[in-house]
Amino acid sequence: MVNLINIGGNKMSAKWERDSEASKGTLTFEIDVETIKKGLDEAFAETKKKITVPGFRKGRVPRQIFDQMYGEESLYQDALNKVLPNAYSDAVKETKIEPVAQPQIDIKSMEKDQPWVLTATVDVKPEVKLGEYKGMEVPEQDTSVSDADVDAELDKKRQQQAELVLKEDKPAAKGDTVVIDYEGTVDGKKFDGGSADNYSLELGSGSFIPGFEDQLIGHNTGDDVEVKVTFPKDYHAKNLAGKDATFKVKMHEIKEKQLPDLDDDFAKDVDEDVDTLAELRDKTKKQLQEDKKNQAKAAIEDAAIEAAVKNADIQDIPQSMLDDDTNRQMQQYLAGMQQQGISPKMYFQITGTKEEDLKKQFAADAAQRVKTNLVLEAIVDDAKLTASDDEIKDEISNLAKQYNMKEDQIKNALSEDMLTHDIKIRKAVDLVADSAKQVKSAKKDDKKSDK
Repeated sequence: MVNLINIGGNKMSAKWERDSEASKGTLTFEIDVETIKKGLDEAFAETKKKITVPGFRKGRVPRQIFDQMYGEESLYQDALNKVLPNAYSDAVKETKIEPVAQPQIDIKSMEKDQPWVLTATVDVKPEVKLGEYKGMEVPEQDTSVSDADVDAELDKKRQQQAELVLKEDKPAAKGDTVVIDYEGTVDGKKFDGGSADNYSLELGSGSFIPGFEDQLIGHNTGDDVEVKVTFPKDYHAKNLAGKDATFKVKMHEIKEKQLPDLDDDFAKDVDEDVDTLAELRDKTKKQLQEDKKNQAKAAIEDAAIEAAVKNADIQDIPQSMLDDDTNRQMQQYLAGMQQQGISPKMYFQITGTKEEDLKKQFAADAAQRVKTNLVLEAIVDDAKLTASDDEIKDEISNLAKQYNMKEDQIKNALSEDMLTHDIKIRKAVDLVADSAKQVKSAKKDDKKSDK
C-alpha cells in the first residue's frame, strides 16, 4: 500500500514493506521537486562561499555560472544531506513504523527535475501481543521478623564494634586477625603481587586464595609456615590461573576480636537516638520489617512481570536492539565505577578482564531486559496509562533532590518525553505487581519408607 505525504504543498509517496524478518523492512520514499530545489539553494549558498571563480569576488558567483562550470549535480549530495532527515522523519510518521536503530539509506534515483527516490532498510520495534498480565500468581513472601533475626542483626552490630586485642600464648583460630609477611613463588619464581610485609589478614574472610587462610589456623606468633595452594582455574591473572604456588609466611602477631557486652551502653554507642538495649531491639526489629517488606515488594514485582512477559507473544528482536541495550548497560556500569573513582582502564586492570568480557556479561541477559521493556510499553498502551503535568513536576523535583541538582538542570538533561515514559513504565510495573496474587509454594509430602 502506498501512503501519500503532503510536504511543502506537494505530494510525496512513502511505502513500508516488511522483510521475511518481522522486525525489519524497507521504507521507500520520495523527496518532492520543490523540497529538492530548496535544498539545492541552501547547498549552493554554502558552497559559493568556498570557491573562487575568475571575474567574480569570492562568494559572488551567480548560480547560472556555477551550474555551467560545475553542474547542478555537484550540489546533490550536500542538498540531500539537508533535506533527508525531515523527509525520512515524515515518511516514518506517515507509515507509522517505530525504528529502533539508524537506517541504512540507499539512493534509487536522483534525476534532474524529478522527485528523488530513496530506500531505508530499517529495524523496527517488534510487535507485542499481550497475554494475561493482571492477577499473576507469584510465590508468597514471608515478611515476618523473628527474635532470632533481631539477635543476628545485633550480633552484626557487635562484630562491627569489636576491638582487636593481642592474643598471647594461643594459636590462631578462625576469626582471628594475623599480621604476616608472605612471599609466594610459582615454579620457583616470584610473581607480581605475590609478596607483602606486615599484612593484616582475617582468617576465614576468604580474601586470599582458597586454602591459604586455613593453613595458618593452629600456628603461633613467631612461626614460619609454608603454605601450598593452587590458583583457581578462573583466576583473573591468566598467567597464574590453575598454577600451584608456595608461600613462605612469617607470623608476627595474632589478634582476636573482643566483642562489647550486649547492654544499654552498647545500644547508646551504636545508635545515639536510643537509651536502652530494649529500645535498640525494637528499632532494629522495625527496620528489619521495613527491609523485608521492600524485599518482598521487589520479589513480587520481578515474579509478576516475568510471568507477564512469558504470557506475551513477541516478534523476533532485532540485533540492533540487543546491542543498544548491552552498550547502555555497560556505559551505566562503568559510569558508576567512575563515580567511585575507578576509571574504565583501572577497572579492567583490577579485574584482569577486557571490554569484550564485560560486554559478553551484559549481553547474556539483554534479550530478557528488552522483552521486559517491550511488554511494559505494551501494557502502558493497553491500559491507557498516562503521566499528568503534576506527576512530571514531581518527577523533576524528586530527581533534583536525589542527584542534588537544580530542577532546571534536570529539565535540560531529560526531555519531557523521557520523563513521561519513565512515569508510565513505573505505573505499568505497579499495575502488574499490585494485582498479583501470592500463593504458597507447593510442598512435597514427606514420604516415609516402608519397613
